[in-house]
Amino acid sequence: MIRSLAAALLLSTAIASPLFAQNAVRSKPAALPVNYASPAPRDVPYPGGAIRLEVDASDTVQRIFRVKETIPVAASGPMTLLMPQWLPGNHAPRGQIEKLSGLTFTADGKPLAWKRDPLNVYGFVIDVPQGTKQVVAEFQFLSATQSNQGRVVVTPKMLNIQWESVSLYPAGYFTRQIPVQATVTYPDGWQAATALRGKKSGSTVAYETIDYEALQDSPIFAGRYFKPVDLGHNVTLNMIADDADELEAKPDQIAKHKKLVDEAGALFGAYHFNHYDFLFAITDEMGGIGLEHHRSSENQVEPGYFKKWSEGEALLDRNLLPHEFTHSWDGKFRRPDLLWTPDFNVPMQDNLLWVYEGQTQFWGYVLGARSGLFTKQETLDAYAHIAAKLDTTRGREWRPMEDTTHDPIISARRPKGWSSWQRSEDYYNEGLMIWLEADAIIRQQTKGAKGLDDFAKAFFGINPGDWGQVVYNRGEVIKTLNAIAPYDWTGFFDKYVDSTTRETPKGGFALGGYKLVYGDTPNAFTKAAEGKNLDQSFGIGLIVKGDGEVSNVVWDSAAFKAGLVTGAKIVAINGDEYSADVFKAALKAAKPMQMIVKQDKYYRTLTLAYSGGLRYPRLEKTGEGEGSLDRLLRPKT
Repeated sequence: MIRSLAAALLLSTAIASPLFAQNAVRSKPAALPVNYASPAPRDVPYPGGAIRLEVDASDTVQRIFRVKETIPVAASGPMTLLMPQWLPGNHAPRGQIEKLSGLTFTADGKPLAWKRDPLNVYGFVIDVPQGTKQVVAEFQFLSATQSNQGRVVVTPKMLNIQWESVSLYPAGYFTRQIPVQATVTYPDGWQAATALRGKKSGSTVAYETIDYEALQDSPIFAGRYFKPVDLGHNVTLNMIADDADELEAKPDQIAKHKKLVDEAGALFGAYHFNHYDFLFAITDEMGGIGLEHHRSSENQVEPGYFKKWSEGEALLDRNLLPHEFTHSWDGKFRRPDLLWTPDFNVPMQDNLLWVYEGQTQFWGYVLGARSGLFTKQETLDAYAHIAAKLDTTRGREWRPMEDTTHDPIISARRPKGWSSWQRSEDYYNEGLMIWLEADAIIRQQTKGAKGLDDFAKAFFGINPGDWGQVVYNRGEVIKTLNAIAPYDWTGFFDKYVDSTTRETPKGGFALGGYKLVYGDTPNAFTKAAEGKNLDQSFGIGLIVKGDGEVSNVVWDSAAFKAGLVTGAKIVAINGDEYSADVFKAALKAAKPMQMIVKQDKYYRTLTLAYSGGLRYPRLEKTGEGEGSLDRLLRPKT
């Protein structure tokens, strides 16, 4: 009886509700058609000839790039001009449309009205008058004057031009079919480096005509203090710096960079460029960058790269050049099929970044060791640090590594409050660990006759001299691996790439003759990475800045269970004012500690129960003699 009454009441309520009433009056708009202003790109030559692009980059005070672009047209009517949105190497829509300002269009000296495409705000639509032969676009790119506006690309001593920021291109064509002749005016007395070649007249350089795809892939570094160094094989290290003395390198240091080029050639067996330019800025004034291109790379390191070579913090910067150089083969020449797009406004689908970035991260450390930029021990220390850090990533329990390849789009590299649970772009370092294990498996399966070097030659070393792009999919990766060493590679990647896991792959250590262990002293790499912080993410689950501010809390760690949160500040421990030494002493005591913590404007006291002491990772040798990991790191030239 009670059930029947309840059911009747629910039914009567539903019938009476306007949401369900049959005869209620509800307005119902019809869906309007979606009209895209931008035509789809076609693989046909752009008619009319080369675009003339003039960039005035001489303003180092207000940091404004002034642009004049003359665009030939072959027909009248609607035309869409696009600013690049999806940028190769960024794996996300990173075009800085908000900094494009003062835009005007003219035809035969007369102004043309423009409208922004509401479905693609990177597109500008104009109506080309009958008989018009060319349209002139003029605008400014207002580069960041402070870091909170974006990356600083102009200082009083150097600048970085990325063509996607200072150009528009006509929609409807593959960018490789659009010819462009660019001219840049620099500050007086400055020198510039780029993969482009050109003729200089005073402070202006007129560059060769090249297709827009290759132009975008050929950025510029320029500066007051500039020094090029020939590294052999048509590779140049183009250095700019805040101060002239930062450019002075010892012969032994340059020899290691030359050996990097030699070792890369020996690894891949072919070069896919007619020349290659490292664009290398030693600065703490221009914003940080490490970005790959086919015939060049953009690289920034902190001052002291050469001057403080043997000091800890400089160690971290020495992985940058090997990584970006490897990308000329892995990522630029060979590229995942869904990451290649016909223009810069077709969305990229971030597949196979554990090959594109993960194997590049793998080869970056290997080439660093083989060239001498890292010692073997420093490389082993880096591996230990990487593996231990990945083990703190509890998010692997719910989020497969493959899903992190979409993180550049999902989070746009914004800070995360619980990064160990949310995960980040783990395809870099977890990719490294996967390929480290793959190398060990190949060596085991072939009794030491082959390794991942053989994959690199077979997969990335094809078509010598070709600096186009050859795309691939997962099946081709597996097919090449099986040709080198038959194995269940499909199951291998299903396990490590597509599935959730409890810890990072460490088969490369176990098969290679090492194991990950912990002690109370940081290794060289961990010490450099720790810097002025106290990094105990490996134990108590906490990273603390020098002033006591918590910069990271590992999910479900002792610190997490005690109630600590990123951004809080540890004021005191066991009655003593916070310092790194006080915290270390409390950890060594292996007893519950009392903390006073300030979060925003509120104070609270909490108890942190932990008895594991200080914990830092290192690799420990297992067995006797040389293992496969030792052999992997041996020089080849």
